Amino acid sequence: MKKLFTALSAALLAAAAFAQAALPSVEGEVRKVDLDAKKITLKHGDIPNLEMTGMTMVFRVSDPALLSKVKPGDKVQFTADKVDGALTVLSIAPAN
Repeated sequence: MKKLFTALSAALLAAAAFAQAALPSVEGEVRKVDLDAKKITLKHGDIPNLEMTGMTMVFRVSDPALLSKVKPGDKVQFTADKVDGALTVLSIAPAN
């Protein structure tokens, strides 16, 4: 039973990593960081996986620690997807 649980856990982690790796990287600019609400406002380009054109909008973040990486005015690359029905930033980093 323990081996089955370990194998299943490994498969789920691999699937989650693959799903995130398949998301397109999107260019954006940080407009606002709200640490208390765990949200970020981004002016962004098109997000193909969400069929969304460029605009400025608020996103949740999957991990509040992501917010410590950026500040308003920063140019960034990020990935986003729908998580539990909410548009959510899954990764973010300063643009090169």
